[in-house]
This record gives sequence, C-alpha cells and structure tokens, in this order.
Amino acid sequence: MATSFSHFSSKISVAAFFIFYSSLATSISTKTSPEAIPFKKIYAFGDSFTDTGNTKSLSGPGGFGHVSNSPYGITFFHHSTNRYSDGRLVIDFVAESLSLPFLPPYRYMKGNGANGVNFAVAGSTAISHSFFVKNNLTLNITPESIQTQLLWFNKFMERQGCIGSASSSPACKAAFDGALFWVGEMGVNDYAYTIGSTVPNETIQKLVISSLTGFLEEILNKGARHVVVQGLPPSGCLPLALVLTSEDDRDNIGCAKSVNSQTQNHNMIYQTKLQDLRRQFPEAVITYLDYWTAYHTVMENPARYGFEERLKACCGSGGPPYNFQVFATCGTPSASVCQNPSQYINWDGVHLTEAMYKELADMFVNGTFSHPPFSELLGKKLRGD
Repeated sequence: MATSFSHFSSKISVAAFFIFYSSLATSISTKTSPEAIPFKKIYAFGDSFTDTGNTKSLSGPGGFGHVSNSPYGITFFHHSTNRYSDGRLVIDFVAESLSLPFLPPYRYMKGNGANGVNFAVAGSTAISHSFFVKNNLTLNITPESIQTQLLWFNKFMERQGCIGSASSSPACKAAFDGALFWVGEMGVNDYAYTIGSTVPNETIQKLVISSLTGFLEEILNKGARHVVVQGLPPSGCLPLALVLTSEDDRDNIGCAKSVNSQTQNHNMIYQTKLQDLRRQFPEAVITYLDYWTAYHTVMENPARYGFEERLKACCGSGGPPYNFQVFATCGTPSASVCQNPSQYINWDGVHLTEAMYKELADMFVNGTFSHPPFSELLGKKLRGD
C-alpha cells in the first residue's frame, strides 16, 4: 500500500495554489475597563486566518477569488470586508477584548494607525517568494511573504518618524510603546505550495521555521517586548485536505492523519526555537498560542462548544460529507451557503467560521492554550514589566 501522505501529495498537486488556512478571566466579548487597558495598539502579521482586508478578490489566492463578494462577511458585518470568513477573526476578538478598534489593513488604511495596523496577507508564505520562483512553484501563489510584511512594517514605522529601534528616538519609543505584536499562524501555505514537487517536506519545515524565527528576532531587536505567536492548526481537519486525501488516511477524529502529523511536528520544533528566543531576549514576553491543541479539542467534542458540523464547509459545493470542491468554492455560482454558520466549524473549506474563531480566541486568552498564559502577558504589561 502506498503511504497516505504520498497519496495526498499526488492528488493535492492539482490544487496546490489554494490556501490551507481575545479580558481576563471573562468572556472573550467582554472589554477591559478603560483604566486598565494594557495595550494601546496591535501590530499583526500572518496569512488569511489573520488578514482583515489586505487582499481582495483579484489580489488574493486563486482558489478563493471571491472574498470581496457575498456571502463573505454575512454574519457580523453583513457585507464583505475581505476577511476570509463569514465574520470576525481571532485578531478581531482580541482587539475587542482589549477595547481597541478592529485593525485596519495596511494596504487600505486611513489615518495614522494610532491603534495599530494589520500587515497579514492571505496566501502569504514564511519563505520568500524567490524560493518558489527558483523551484518553478509560482502558479497562483501570492507573492507576499513574512519578509514583505516586515518591509511594510518598516515603511509604516518610517512614516511615524521612526528609523531604528525603540530606543533610538522619541518617535520610535512612541511607536513601540504599548504595542502588542501578534504573529498569526504562518507556514501552512508553504507546505501546500510545494506538495507534489521535488522539494522535501523537511526542507520546507527547516526554511519556514528559520524564516519565522528570523522575523521574530528582527522585531525583538527593534524593541518588541510583548509578542504573541500562533502555531499551526490541525490542517488535516480542513475539508480541502479531506477531499484530497485517501479514506485510509484518517486519525481518531476523522481528519487527515498525515497532514495533522506534519503540522504537529512543525509546532514542536517551532516551540523549541521560541524557547531559544526567550533566553536570547529575557526582557520580552513571548506567548505561544497552541492552535493545534485548541482546535483539536473542539473537534473532539464539538457539541460542548455549540457546533453540529465538524468537517463540512458551511459555504461551498458538492454536498456531504465535506461540501467542498476545489473548482467550485464559496462565492462561485455553483456554491451555496448554510443557514446557520454558527453551527459549523468550517466556513469555506479552508477558513473557519466566526463562531469557531470566537471559541479559539476565548481558549487562547482565557483558557489554557497559551504558554505562558495570556493573562501573564497582560499582567506584566499592566505592571510595567
């Protein structure tokens, strides 16, 4: 029998350009009191799980080219905001819980970004775009990477009058003062874009983690002192992965075993590198959000969290069991949308519903899935540590 992952690799190559991919001891929707707001701003980075509008239908990943249209955004905003969901994302719930406004996307921001900016881009990779060009892996791949987002951040800082580190000038001190740096999950796209190629998964893992740790080192050197880093989710639970893998490649909760094993292994190595950074920058607080375990916990007992559909996309085509077809995704004429998105974990086959993002945000901020606890990060900030 051929290995399950080999089977997955051969089949997903036809769709490799698709994306795989909140307050203390209270509800996530509860805002902190004005006198105890720990952060003045958030600088966010990541991919489509964090992007609040840097991509639109024509500039986003080819497989999900309808994000600017209905039914995207129907649940909360009642119109598309170019978020890859029916409503708010984890970063939106975090901002709300900190009594901050939703982060404006860097590309379309108005004003001076006093409360922060979102640099995340749907389809973004951790590895630089040149790597994919060199290996002839450029089909519908978003050219932006984490390096692009760092470049945008540096340009934004220059507009604030900051050229250098937080200690280099009053302008830089003001730009970094009271800032929470949010680094959303990154790397799923890198794996997806190279599946079916001759590039070994081990190479991608090494390059992705090296790029992300390099990025983190860069912002820490600049003066970031409160950093939140998300790990990868169990991508094997996404309808896309399930449609493109064989039925014998399943774990105990019905997800693609080979894909989940890959992301879990990635997260273990990534956390080791984060521990190295904590030793290198002892004055900083680096909180790791265990996306994999939080998501997996919901999948194990969805009813506890109010979900009825674990694996089926709310918006898509093809019907049960996954309601996902790679060439008839959410927003296309062939696709339809469910009546109650809040009962679904998955929104469009790759991205999650607002309801799921809300649960995850609560698990990160008020639960036990952040290390050290998010409350510790907030407490240290309020104490001025």
